[in-house]
Amino acid sequence: MNEQQRKLSRRSLLAGAARIAGLTLAGSVIPIQLASAQQKVSKQTMKYQDKPSGDQRCDGCMQFVAPSSCKVVDGTISPSGWCMAWVNKA
Repeated sequence: MNEQQRKLSRRSLLAGAARIAGLTLAGSVIPIQLASAQQKVSKQTMKYQDKPSGDQRCDGCMQFVAPSSCKVVDGTISPSGWCMAWVNKA
């Protein structure tokens, strides 16, 4: 193998390694973007109501985002409301 072929071979190897590293990095970022792109569900689907269900209130739920939003349910949410997605903040 002459010097020209060995340099070309080394370049090809380094370029291939860079491509693999780039694809690996891109592969680890894509699932994060897909997870954050999830759509919220309608109030009707989640049986949302503006009043609590016993001691379960939106402001005590881990899905609630103050002052009036939710990670799961679409639209304006009352802190004293409730829906099926309620999970204790613990």
